[in-house]
Amino acid sequence: MTREAIVEAIRAVLADEMRHPHLDRFGPDARLNEDLYLDSVQLLQIILALETRLALTISDETVSRQDVSTVADLAALLLPQSEPARAAEGVTEPGDESHGEGVHGEMPYDLKIHCFVSCVCDGLKKRGIDHRPYYALIWDAEFTITDDFRLAYHSDATDHETFRHWFERLYGVRLDTWYDASLSKDANLATLHGLLEERRESECVMVMLDMFHLPERENKFNQNPFPHYLMLERTEDPEVWQVRDPDFRWEGRIERDRLENAIRQPSVAGGYRFDMAEAHAPASADLDAFFQACLHLASNPLIDAVRAIVSAHAEGRDGLELSGLGEALRELPVITIRKWAYEHGFAFFWRALKWPHAEFEKVCDEIETLVNGLTALHYQALKVARTGDAALAAALVDRLDGLDAVETAINQRLGEAYAAWREGVVS
Repeated sequence: MTREAIVEAIRAVLADEMRHPHLDRFGPDARLNEDLYLDSVQLLQIILALETRLALTISDETVSRQDVSTVADLAALLLPQSEPARAAEGVTEPGDESHGEGVHGEMPYDLKIHCFVSCVCDGLKKRGIDHRPYYALIWDAEFTITDDFRLAYHSDATDHETFRHWFERLYGVRLDTWYDASLSKDANLATLHGLLEERRESECVMVMLDMFHLPERENKFNQNPFPHYLMLERTEDPEVWQVRDPDFRWEGRIERDRLENAIRQPSVAGGYRFDMAEAHAPASADLDAFFQACLHLASNPLIDAVRAIVSAHAEGRDGLELSGLGEALRELPVITIRKWAYEHGFAFFWRALKWPHAEFEKVCDEIETLVNGLTALHYQALKVARTGDAALAAALVDRLDGLDAVETAINQRLGEAYAAWREGVVS
């Protein structure tokens, strides 16, 4: 089988099965996200279709390696004789520690896995303030199971009051809510214009918008809708605003009317104003109270939620069918990446306790196992939805049990690190 044959098979899947509207842009060099507007779930659906069409054997490792940019990259990944692209290219995940001093060095990499947290923490690192303990709020951050047993990373009931409370208490920065959901979109946009007009140099103006309506902004999830926080400033041109998106590591200019359209979408509502000049390092007593409040080490909410959704579809509850399982877990990838936040939590304790870097590496390997396992499980869920195979659904539960054990072990080690840290701080 040649790469060209797989490229042609990808085109056939997009045309015949997915009725993809952007085939005029298709070709080996077409970018999966920017040119074809394919999100991470659609990529898994393509791989699943090719597994059937071409009788490919798709490993969990292949499913986990989705950091491909073009159609040709995807075809190369699926070639049976190809070497793992990541090893050839030297690509590293957040868990890789290739720099010399490891966890006790400067740790130049940073995790960008939650838009609210990325925005409010953006100024801390510039001021030399350690933002990593704050990431303890992320790995089990709020999500929703809807009434029809669908996993959602955002809903109308979602708020960030816990994030706001602890950021203010830990770092001394007041997060003022400027968006008023009781007012019209026009009224809130008028408020936003005023805030940008009055903004001080050290002040940040943060707004939620629907990233699906900014398709030129690359992101591998490309959900519809895709609520997302970023920060805005005015420019010398009143028709163009400056955008800073810490979560997707991008800064640039976008036309004001396009941004306003994304803010006007009914799927989004929210915004904050804060001044990083107020920031200070957290006191140990506040950190201890924070960890006691947010380290829920005896449960794994995401795995419990996925298990409940799989069971509801397998049992046919409320008329659900296995064919709907893929859509029910569509947003699992967005929530899965939050598990990388464990690394920052462990890094904070390891640095404070001066524990060996080699042990930190072992924990990072377990975190990677958890993330890759959830990614592979999502692929298997799509396969269950495609085939309706009840045996595959039962195997999903077995996979969940295994991942539950992995995350439980991670939390147990985290609890040990916290206890050792607390003993040194409190005593």
